[in-house]
Amino acid sequence: MSGRRLPKGGLIARDRLLRFEFDGKKFEGFAGDTLASALLGSGVSLVGRSFKYHRPRGILSAGCEEPNALVELRDGARLEPNTRATVAELYEGLRARSQNRWPSLGFDLGAINSLLSPIFVAGFYYKTFMWPARWWEKLYEPLIRRAAGLGRLGHEADPDGYEKSHLFCDVLVIGAGPAGLAAALAAGRSGARVVLCDEDFLPGGRLNGERMEVNGEAGSSFAAKAVAQLRAMPEVTLLTRTTLFGVYDGNTFGALERLADHKPVPHPGEVRHRYWKIVARRTVLSSGAMERPLVFDGNDRPGVMLSSAVRSYLNRFGVTPGRRAVVYTTCDDGWRSAFDLIGAGVEVAALIDARSDVVDSLLTEAKRHDLPVYRGSEVVGTHGRLRLSAISMREAGGRSRRISADLLSMCGGYNPNIALSTHLGSRPQWDADLDAFTAGTLPAGMAIVGAAAGEFTLAGALKHGAAAGLEAVRALGFSATSAPKFSVEEEVPASNKLMVAPHGGAKAFVDFQNDVTRADIELAAREGFRGAEHLKRYTTLGMATDQGKTSALNGHALMAAFTGRATADLGTIGSRPPYTPVAIGALAGAHRGSMYRPVRLTPGHEWARAAGASFVESGEWLRAQWFNAPGDKDWFDSVVREVKGVRSSAGICDVSTLGKIDVQGGDAAVFLDRIYANLISTLPTGKVRYGLMLREDGMVFDDGTAARFAENHFVLSTTTANASRVMQHLEFARQVLWPALDVQLSSVTDQWAQFAVAGPRSREVLAEVLKDAFDCSNAAFPYLGCAQFAWRGRTARLYRVSFSGELAYEIAVPAGAAEECLEALKQAGAPFDLIPYGLEALGVMRIEKGHAAGGELNGTTTARDLGLGKLMSGKKDYIGRVLAERPGLIDPNRAVLVGVKPVNAASRLYAGAHFVARGTAPTLENDQGFVSSVGYSPSLGHWIGLGFLNRGASRLGERMLAHDPVRSGDTEIEITTPCFYDPDGERLRS
Repeated sequence: MSGRRLPKGGLIARDRLLRFEFDGKKFEGFAGDTLASALLGSGVSLVGRSFKYHRPRGILSAGCEEPNALVELRDGARLEPNTRATVAELYEGLRARSQNRWPSLGFDLGAINSLLSPIFVAGFYYKTFMWPARWWEKLYEPLIRRAAGLGRLGHEADPDGYEKSHLFCDVLVIGAGPAGLAAALAAGRSGARVVLCDEDFLPGGRLNGERMEVNGEAGSSFAAKAVAQLRAMPEVTLLTRTTLFGVYDGNTFGALERLADHKPVPHPGEVRHRYWKIVARRTVLSSGAMERPLVFDGNDRPGVMLSSAVRSYLNRFGVTPGRRAVVYTTCDDGWRSAFDLIGAGVEVAALIDARSDVVDSLLTEAKRHDLPVYRGSEVVGTHGRLRLSAISMREAGGRSRRISADLLSMCGGYNPNIALSTHLGSRPQWDADLDAFTAGTLPAGMAIVGAAAGEFTLAGALKHGAAAGLEAVRALGFSATSAPKFSVEEEVPASNKLMVAPHGGAKAFVDFQNDVTRADIELAAREGFRGAEHLKRYTTLGMATDQGKTSALNGHALMAAFTGRATADLGTIGSRPPYTPVAIGALAGAHRGSMYRPVRLTPGHEWARAAGASFVESGEWLRAQWFNAPGDKDWFDSVVREVKGVRSSAGICDVSTLGKIDVQGGDAAVFLDRIYANLISTLPTGKVRYGLMLREDGMVFDDGTAARFAENHFVLSTTTANASRVMQHLEFARQVLWPALDVQLSSVTDQWAQFAVAGPRSREVLAEVLKDAFDCSNAAFPYLGCAQFAWRGRTARLYRVSFSGELAYEIAVPAGAAEECLEALKQAGAPFDLIPYGLEALGVMRIEKGHAAGGELNGTTTARDLGLGKLMSGKKDYIGRVLAERPGLIDPNRAVLVGVKPVNAASRLYAGAHFVARGTAPTLENDQGFVSSVGYSPSLGHWIGLGFLNRGASRLGERMLAHDPVRSGDTEIEITTPCFYDPDGERLRS
């Protein structure tokens, strides 16, 4: 290949050529490349434009800390913005585009912002666009919104799949660098369940990017063998391409596994990302360290790169980032990059060390290579339009020098990567020996090792990691004899001096991603934003996806210098999850579209579908809304027909979705008395009672029935929407409030299919179905009775309750017998014109009868509001009793439930309309209540509704306006009692 690919070396597969595109141009790379290494190998240095000033930007790093090389990948529905080229694994056909430029990367009109930089200083958005105020919404805000953000969002539905999964382990090792591999090997040999996570597709960390040996072989070879050993251990799980992004309470961790990002398109059925929820008894954090950039004028120019990244591209990817290099360093580590560059055949024009004192061994090696060394010197600027062409330096004596170069390798020392240790609120601590912040109080069960703990030597990292892995499994009771041994060449711990110069040009960048300069930090100091947190928010230092990985410490050290404090005294900011960006799709998993909330089907679903049902989502369930029949022009005709059919003869409705909770135990009755507002303990066996539950604040929580089948056995029914919440409420009361009571609960909603048979002929239908199994005559089974018996060899339950206002029953059979029961009812009901009816007809009949339901049980109503105050027992205590007596809840002026009908029978009512007195303006001050539910009543021949009206009980017969400007304007209405149909209940008791 042409470009800057070395003729040999690296860990890429040179026999697997991969073609890709960048900004429409075709390039080639190899398997094992990242997009960044492939671009560098093809001679591409300019990859993007900066966020605020649109300055040319290149590749700074070789890892997840990359702030510059953010690109768009893929097209159409799979468009993915803001992907770091340094971690994007190359694949055949990859298509990438640069961002934040127009019309092209080489010629970007947005670069004019750089000329306007005196305006766009820190906090400019607080200080500008203030006048004239009338321009804000029409001009300023649209301009700001258009300029904000990086990358483009795709507008098509994401075609890829995501999933969630759980892992439980004894030891979790975070990071597969030298320390992490050593820890996993030591822990894995004990037989403990070990999970090793690493965000790279090639485990090994710096072993793959450095020229070092372990046990007499190349570090990369040692890493490959260690990985093979771990994969062979049955209790070890190795997750590559997996970023552990968050640490949470209870030793719980969030991790993102990228299963198909290295492929053009996931295979059929393959998920793209998997979100892992990992629970670990012990954790070893081996997240390594991140190199600090140096702050000088023009340090953001393409061709300026971190020293460790230079070595990674040379040794792992077989790429030289430049042909003539200068190395600028404040510590020993930068010298290693100079020697690696020379070893790769790259001309190193100069090594500039800001220190005056350098160890003799480094000077001797430099002399051996005829490397020009400048001690006590500094780089003060760079030159070049779209990439580096030269650097300017100031020698120790003050002399200036200009050196031509297309690569500047800079090293400002290393910061231990402690981000994950701070997610639970721990504050970093200053280590004066390291000149860096290290982890403070670690989360329970966590140990931190290797470079993340400030141990920067390879020998120390391996030893440290192995000891931590061994200690973790021993603490858990596993037998582990000894840690693995490693043979490594002796190293002298390198210096790690933090050096920042509080002087220089205006374009000395501290935060590359957010275009924060040294001048911005100086301005923040002058204007009083001197704390670490204030600095972040005023200048945007360390914000967005970067979270200060390469910028935070330099920025805080500069602020300390500007304000005459020590960096330790200024402090630093913590990190927060996610450590690196996580796709929203991964967090949602499969819960999107139709899978956002899995639809539950009733046991009678197929029977209803065959009967012509149109379905609607009702809570978690798919329920029949109405049944289409020949002659019905629309849904309205269907509903009217169903209501008339039930009122005149008989109908059947699937009510299996109602919550069903089995309550048993010696204290079951006592328990239910404390749950319900009305007495349940006095309920005779074989009877059903309407029950009302309140919340702690006195508001109505749910209503339903309690059926007593034996002295210590009750079955409760709840509304469909509140079934799970009522179960949680009862379990909380049982386990927390009254744990001493002898009571057990079981949700049996799914175990029983239940069907309402309603209408004046319903008893005849049931009698034909039950025959000798049960006597359902009025004398044997009166209103509000319940019974359990055998039917066709199965246990069945029968309740005589009514939601429609008609003579009605609810028959419950095991879910597996649902269709058999429905067919039996259908055949028995044929002579009586039995019809199926759905939710709409059921809703109409309950409004006709004045039953409160979803529109009325909205969380803001009391029992008295609903006309159910008489149910509130004065003989016992129960949940919500005390707060239900608050003055505001018993105020006689409160809105209470009333009935509503139009004065003109041809007028339509709408739920949500507000009550206002005739002749008054429809204002908030004149609002007297609202309509909560409406329906067309075939029984009455006009629309009716329920609503809440101030002092409604004393205003029956009053005429008002139902004000609804959105849909129909004003409708004159009359206030009535809530019960429109059979107010004395003669039909349901017949």
